[in-house]
Amino acid sequence: MKTIDLKGTARKDLKKSAVKALRRNEQVPCVVYGNGSENIHFTVDEKELKHLVYTPNAYLVNLGIDGKVSQAVMREIQFHPVTDKILHIDFYAVDMAKPLAMDIPVAISGNSEGVRAGGKLHIITRKVKVSALPNDLPDTLPVDITNLALGKTITAGDLSFDKVNIITPKTTIICAVKLTRAVAASTETTAAATPEAAAAAPAPAAEEKKK
Repeated sequence: MKTIDLKGTARKDLKKSAVKALRRNEQVPCVVYGNGSENIHFTVDEKELKHLVYTPNAYLVNLGIDGKVSQAVMREIQFHPVTDKILHIDFYAVDMAKPLAMDIPVAISGNSEGVRAGGKLHIITRKVKVSALPNDLPDTLPVDITNLALGKTITAGDLSFDKVNIITPKTTIICAVKLTRAVAASTETTAAATPEAAAAAPAPAAEEKKK
């Protein structure tokens, strides 16, 4: 799994006034918890969060707080309802020897059989929750759609990866190839024309009686 380095500064003043002052200075209040350790409150420069937050990728974070580095993952993020500025981030401390649950992006590949037949590919689920040891977590979950026929779907239950356990419900649809309106209309026209053509065709001439 991809990793990213992030530096933070521990904070002790948790009052609302202190939090507002931090945000005015483009600092984002954060907390890291879990893995049997006490909660650590800290701040991160807002600019340092761009590559972690505004991306479809999942990262294991090398979190450095006042010189002490530990591994964590981003668990929850709060945005301002109007400006979309980052208000707060929760990080979860990782034990590298224990399985970790994360949402991993799906990577679609291949030229679908159904699309070649005139259908349209619909990607329904872009991330799938999995569990694995941190070092076994993949960057993406490859999904080959080459054999995906028209009207068919691929579900989470169809996916299988070494050393990775799929947590997302098996019935969750990952992608589907659906009939387009143009193809459906063409099919209906052909079906409707067939009986008419049969009715309009001349009847076979009766066989002459042998003399």
